[in-house]
Amino acid sequence: MDTSPGDHPHPPMTAADDAAGPTGLGGASGRGPRRRPGGRSAKVRRAVLDATFELAKREGLAGFSITDVAQRADVHPSSIYRRWGSRDRLLVDALLSGVGNLAPIPDTGTLQGDLRAYLRASAAVMREPEGALLLRLAVTMDETSELRAVRDDYWTRALQNASSMFERAIRRAELPPDVDVRRAVEHLVAPLYLRTLVTGGELGDDFLDSVIHTTLHGLKA
Repeated sequence: MDTSPGDHPHPPMTAADDAAGPTGLGGASGRGPRRRPGGRSAKVRRAVLDATFELAKREGLAGFSITDVAQRADVHPSSIYRRWGSRDRLLVDALLSGVGNLAPIPDTGTLQGDLRAYLRASAAVMREPEGALLLRLAVTMDETSELRAVRDDYWTRALQNASSMFERAIRRAELPPDVDVRRAVEHLVAPLYLRTLVTGGELGDDFLDSVIHTTLHGLKA
């Protein structure tokens, strides 16, 4: 993803900078007392993420700049650069924050119950404009080393979280102990991503149940 005109990446904010808070519009000087976590620095972060999220929904992933975000959040652009370093890192943070990161991982006591709850929650996220934005971002990031690392981290966390459902099922003896958990997760979620990003098909309950049936049948065969 290209950086917008006029947006030149700055080094990300350090821990010391973050603790001191932004020094842009309305910011305090370095001579003031150190803010406690959850103070103005947290409010500024929330304002910037909310502004980015709303601009992404309204203008599209490439349709706004750091300056636009700063104006909407009422902060100085340098405050954003110090904390996030680039527009793309800010966009990833905002979208992940806006959709609550990942669908929650259920624990219903059975694998089938877990998969049913998980796929319904995932489908609900994917149906929302925010979820669709996040999915497009996760698969279309430019192949820079920085963004590739962000994308890989997102998919690693998503697959690890979903793997816990299958790992519990193995411990309950619902699945054989030699099941390839990573591959099981990929078989489970791939049809949802295909419909959302490629074919545009509906993610109805009948479709989700058929995905679960196919996945379980393959694991127990």
